[in-house]
Amino acid sequence: MSTMTKKKVSRRFSRRMTASLEKRPANPMSPVEAVKALRGFKAPKFDQTVNVVVNLGIDPKAADQALRGSIAMPHGIGRSARVVCFCQSDKAAAAKAAGAVEAGGEELVARIEGGWMEFDVAVASPDMMRVVSKLGKVLGPKGLMPSPKAGTVTPNVADAVREYAAGKQEYRNDDGGNVHCVIGKMSFGDDKLVANLEHFIAVIQKARPASVKGMYLKKCVISAAMSPGVQVVA
Repeated sequence: MSTMTKKKVSRRFSRRMTASLEKRPANPMSPVEAVKALRGFKAPKFDQTVNVVVNLGIDPKAADQALRGSIAMPHGIGRSARVVCFCQSDKAAAAKAAGAVEAGGEELVARIEGGWMEFDVAVASPDMMRVVSKLGKVLGPKGLMPSPKAGTVTPNVADAVREYAAGKQEYRNDDGGNVHCVIGKMSFGDDKLVANLEHFIAVIQKARPASVKGMYLKKCVISAAMSPGVQVVA
């Protein structure tokens, strides 16, 4: 893309965002109203991803208040993920049948050590973690290291592969106490987006650490890829 084209795209985006900001509701809305409000913003030609972020009253530096887990939306998120599976040879065929792009043990580790990274999620059986640990410096910084908390270290690797390939997401809080997730696409019906949003909020509420005092879910906002955020009453 040329510099001139980039400037034109940037100007169009700025005009669209300015117009949308003028329509942004001033007060928090119910999930149903918030999803309808997203529809009211001027949209680009592509099918936008719909995101949700919650700001939590946790201490991100406290180990007993950190949130990390996984969530499968009732209606999916409109996209699939490329999953690899670290497992013994007798489980590799089942993992591939469940949707894994690659499955195996030492040979898969060696391939990744060699620079291959064509995947979005890594699943492992518990007995393979001694092998996978060699990839800590490679997978860790990218957030791809299998973890029991996220459900990516499990004896039932085929089930985990199937769920993550279908759009199951891992979530964790950032340094600001925020948790982000995708709840679908703008092409989804309102009922599906609302159901996914309400499911996400319920999962986060249920995951409240016992040591958190005071207000827990402080703010919830949904937005499309190129729209302002709409605050939700959670």
